[in-house]
Amino acid sequence: MSPALQLLLVTLAAAAGGAINSIAGGGTLVTFPALIALGIPPIIANATSTVALWPGAVGSLWGYRAELAGARAWSIRFAIPSLAGGLIGALLLLRTPADRFDAVVPWLVIGATGLFIAQGPISRWLASRRARLTVVASGEASSIDPGLRNPPLIFLFFQLLVGIYGGYFGAGIGILMLASLGLMGFTNIHRMNGLKNWGGMCMNLVAAIAFAFSGVVDWPVAGAMALGATAGGYAGSRVAQRVAQARVRTAIIVIGLASGVWLLSGRI
Repeated sequence: MSPALQLLLVTLAAAAGGAINSIAGGGTLVTFPALIALGIPPIIANATSTVALWPGAVGSLWGYRAELAGARAWSIRFAIPSLAGGLIGALLLLRTPADRFDAVVPWLVIGATGLFIAQGPISRWLASRRARLTVVASGEASSIDPGLRNPPLIFLFFQLLVGIYGGYFGAGIGILMLASLGLMGFTNIHRMNGLKNWGGMCMNLVAAIAFAFSGVVDWPVAGAMALGATAGGYAGSRVAQRVAQARVRTAIIVIGLASGVWLLSGRI
């Protein structure tokens, strides 16, 4: 396959991933297998995807910046395990032998697809929990915003583990953070998304820097992916309200499971 055709296909895959992220999330389950299918080694594909998609994470955070107002101290504490975990995960990836990472890739894809499948039930649980807490709070004289309290150490430890996974592979970290924020008592989904995007941007930032300085990034592919993801994300945001998200989610699950089985079959 010629380099020009490869870049075109990578751009289209990234555009599809960007659009899917705008509509339902889970774009990594499309872009990562696409890079593998084009013959890019898994570690390079993972590192390149992380670097290319980081600007999109910045854009998402910027859109939710107002929701972080009043929770500065909490956000700083939230960033520490995210940064540390992202760096640890990236260093673990860089120190993982290529053949060992090749062997674990199918299970990472299948596991990330499982997290995506769990997103629906977890989102419904968060919505019901939010409704119950809102009713309770309305009958009280005062209600303390969890963002104004210091996060408990157990939550920071969990976020460190999420950060390690995020730096190592990353697909599905959003739903993990939303679930843990719900357990911490957050009920405002917009603030939860803001904190989730903040944590994701932190762990992807240090991972992207580590990958960039380690020589494992395919820069032409990363550039093409960045352009494709930006265009796809913009287009997806314009049509998000017109697309049946259930169908998009079903397609992502089918692609993720099929990709995992395909990757696994090549190693049996």
